[in-house]
Amino acid sequence: MAGGPGHPRTYQVRTYGCQMNVHDSERMAGLLETAGLVAFDDAGATGELDGRGQPVGPSPDVVVFNTCAVRENADNKLYGNLGMLAHVKESNPGMQIAVGGCLAQKDRDTIQKRAPWVDVVFGTHNIGALPVLLERARHNADAEMEILESLEVFPSTLPTRRDSVYAGWVSISVGCNNTCTFCIVPSLRGKERDRRPGEILAEIQALVDDGAIEVTLLGQNVNSYGVEFGDKLAFGKLLRACGEIEGLERVRFTSPHPAAFTDDVIEAMVETPNVMPQLHMPLQSGSDKVLKDMRRSYRSGKFLGILDKVRELLPNAAISTDIIVGFPGETEEDFQETLDVVEKSRFATAFTYQYSKRPGTPAADLPDQLPKDVVQERFLRLTALQDRIAAEENAKQVGREVEVMVTADSGRKATQTNRLSGRAQDQRLVHFSVPEGAETPRPGDLVTVTITEAAAFHLIADPATVGDFKLRRSRAGDAWDLAQAASCGVPSAATSDGAKPKVSLGMPSLPVRTA
Repeated sequence: MAGGPGHPRTYQVRTYGCQMNVHDSERMAGLLETAGLVAFDDAGATGELDGRGQPVGPSPDVVVFNTCAVRENADNKLYGNLGMLAHVKESNPGMQIAVGGCLAQKDRDTIQKRAPWVDVVFGTHNIGALPVLLERARHNADAEMEILESLEVFPSTLPTRRDSVYAGWVSISVGCNNTCTFCIVPSLRGKERDRRPGEILAEIQALVDDGAIEVTLLGQNVNSYGVEFGDKLAFGKLLRACGEIEGLERVRFTSPHPAAFTDDVIEAMVETPNVMPQLHMPLQSGSDKVLKDMRRSYRSGKFLGILDKVRELLPNAAISTDIIVGFPGETEEDFQETLDVVEKSRFATAFTYQYSKRPGTPAADLPDQLPKDVVQERFLRLTALQDRIAAEENAKQVGREVEVMVTADSGRKATQTNRLSGRAQDQRLVHFSVPEGAETPRPGDLVTVTITEAAAFHLIADPATVGDFKLRRSRAGDAWDLAQAASCGVPSAATSDGAKPKVSLGMPSLPVRTA
């Protein structure tokens, strides 16, 4: 699929949706690079627009959209972007456009009817076919569509181009056995399929060997892991096994389901030091009536009981959630019950959504679909409440000493504030400054700082002296140095142990993130 001697074709993967989609995009990128393509570098773009509003400058040879089908605006965003690319493709006849993911699995023929300039449409079950479909479409000068109804190859067996050298996603299962009335995921991703524990641990070990110090375990219903091979305690065992991997400092997981969340998982979190004090627990609604209509097999009392148990054993745990506002039939009383549960739960973060009617889901056919203005008004009340709670909970962090893993993204205001950014163990975002005379950390390194200010969505740490700033250089920072050196030929600095880094000829290529 390369463009010619010395001129490989370039690609760009654009991702919508959840962490599972982000992880799938890493697989797509790995497949394309294995096929000879290279990541598109848009550094040559001028920032100017032509008469049709299109960017002036280079464009990738292959653009892949990895889509989400959970929300209506995902459809609108995809077709809007496809429309913009139609003009770009007119000027670049060799350009190819591929659409994959959940929306492709759902819409199938619709995509090519609405956007006939799309070259390839592929689904959630055949990510591995992407390079072949692109080459076939190019050779035949005709569009290719391949949608499978069931998974043939587990995505984690495919080549991967990781977005980060210091942290990685690891999929432990795909699909979902639940039947939530608002969710289209089970029909698009299929029934739950679990990977064997040995395969998961081998992938984690490979990530650690390449320098990663953090992993996030992924699944549509991560804590039901083991259902396929009949072990209800498998997820807790997996967490404990992660604790035995030397060099793995941080373990996270998302997203669990309250109905399947057991005390054994809480105990595993407490007993395994590298499992972080952070939990994402989707509430969806605080009304038992609405939860029943959603086919969520728990009620608000059970949900709050889980949070109480977690906080009893992990007092500093930060808990986040998902909430849907305006589900069909939701009354003002139902909504007030959601506000009451949110007030009691004291979430550090909440991902709040206005109910979106999705064709193909049972909820789409329910009576009493709410008017948009009612949903919007409730949404604003909910977000105002959660913003207040988040600010109050973050204010409690002021004066607390936290360990922060530095990330490559320093935030939009980094230039003005001269601060770097990272994540605390509880996943809170921390913007911090490096005091004069202190060594600047690399992405993947760890710093210990004291929180000096707080806002609703982040914390700030401005150490007054070098003594208030502790830096621990890490293997992940070394991996970052190696990636930078490999990408631009800049010699690497000394590693965390003071030695000159060694580059193995067998080391996979590592991506470079620009801050």
